[in-house]
Amino acid sequence: MRRYVGIDPSTKTGLVILDEDGELWEAREIEEGLNGRAPDPQHMSRLVNAVLRFVEPNDQVTVEGFGFASQSGFLLGGIGWGIRMGLYGKGINYFEPAPSAVKKFTGAGGNAGKEAVAVEVYKRWGFQHKSNNVTDAFVLAQIALALHEPVKLTAAQQEVIKKLKG
Repeated sequence: MRRYVGIDPSTKTGLVILDEDGELWEAREIEEGLNGRAPDPQHMSRLVNAVLRFVEPNDQVTVEGFGFASQSGFLLGGIGWGIRMGLYGKGINYFEPAPSAVKKFTGAGGNAGKEAVAVEVYKRWGFQHKSNNVTDAFVLAQIALALHEPVKLTAAQQEVIKKLKG
C-alpha cells in the first residue's frame, strides 16, 4: 500500500500521512524541544531526525516550499534543508509546492490567511487540527495523493498539480 506524506517544516513541523484511498494514518506536530529555544545543531538535528523516522522508502512526499517572507528564515531554512537532505539521503524524491500553491489547492486562494485555509480544509476534506502546521501538512499530503492517484480535482487544484509535474 502506498503512503502519501505531507511535511510542513517549522520549529513545530507538521506531518501527515495518508493511504492511497486518502484515509488518514498519521497527523502530528513534531517539535523535539526546539520551540522557544535558540537554534542549535543538537535540537535542529533531533527535530529533523524525528520527522524522517516517519518517512518510509516508497512514500510519496511533498514538502512545503520555503516562505521567503518569514521572520525566522535562517532557522526555518536550516530545518527545511535538513529535512530535504535527509530525504535525499534515504533516496526519497519529493515535490515542493510553494506556500501559495498549498493555499490555492485548498480553494482559499494563494494569499489566504491561516484561518481561511483551515476553513477550506474542513469544508473540502472534513479535517481539522489545532495546529496550522498540521493543517498545511494535510494539504501537502493531499497534493502528494493527487500527484499519484486518480482523484477528482477542481480547476485550481489541477493547475497546482500541472505546475508541480512541470
